[in-house]
Amino acid sequence: MCDMPHTLGLRQVDVFASGPLTGNPVAVVHDADDLTDDRMAAFARWTNLSETTFLLAPTHARADYRVRIWTPGGELPFAGHPTLGTAHAWLEAGGVPRTEGAVVQECGVGNVTLRRGAPGRPDDGRLAFAGPPLLRSGSVAPEDLAHLARALRVPVSDVVDAAWVDNGPGWVAALLPDAAAVLAVEPDLAAFGDLKIGVVGPYEPGESDAAVEVRAFVPGLGVAEDPVTGSLNAGIGEWLAGPVLPESYVASQGTVLGRRGRVHVRRDTDGVVWVGGDTVTTISGSVTL
Repeated sequence: MCDMPHTLGLRQVDVFASGPLTGNPVAVVHDADDLTDDRMAAFARWTNLSETTFLLAPTHARADYRVRIWTPGGELPFAGHPTLGTAHAWLEAGGVPRTEGAVVQECGVGNVTLRRGAPGRPDDGRLAFAGPPLLRSGSVAPEDLAHLARALRVPVSDVVDAAWVDNGPGWVAALLPDAAAVLAVEPDLAAFGDLKIGVVGPYEPGESDAAVEVRAFVPGLGVAEDPVTGSLNAGIGEWLAGPVLPESYVASQGTVLGRRGRVHVRRDTDGVVWVGGDTVTTISGSVTL
């Protein structure tokens, strides 16, 4: 790698959108193999999006491409909305998968498989990724639960349940009594420390087109609240799809931020949680880095 400027293809993709400009944008830089880490980090800070990704040649024989995922505060081994947005950009730029019917992305947690259509619904057209295995799961220790509640500014008694649902970014999730309680959260961002907290609460039947409302807070990575979050929704699906939520459901996210994200979650018959959403390119051009 060298530090000379490069002019590279750029797409900005709106992910999990339910209409124009309602999802979470990701900036995708093509052919980024010659960029240094410092250039990648600087561009991610400059875009100030929750994530910016860089497409590189794969190093794994099964992978179609390799991606590096950066927030304004540093690099992530995996993230969901960048996974969908990067696959969309790669396919739109003429990428041809090695395996028919699937795209294999190489990233920090290994290979992640994507396909179009949820299990049993191949014609819905949405890209969906298979949630990677949880790196940390299970119950939350009392001291961590107290920290979580303090950061969310809610009483511990209002937390119906909590679990680690970390598939790379470090998520811990809290189940609140209902969607209204999720929407009412006003977090104390200074109290988070290293915590990356997701919050989920159910809607009453007929109250929304979604089953749950989700919010994600990651101030330690330079993102106070992420508009719509694939990795968190994958972790929540691993935790709750089946025992608490239906095995197939739609999550709403971004409402408080003026977005209308819709995340399609489904646990298949093999127990794999698939997370899908609509993707659309909103900006296409080039960037000099």
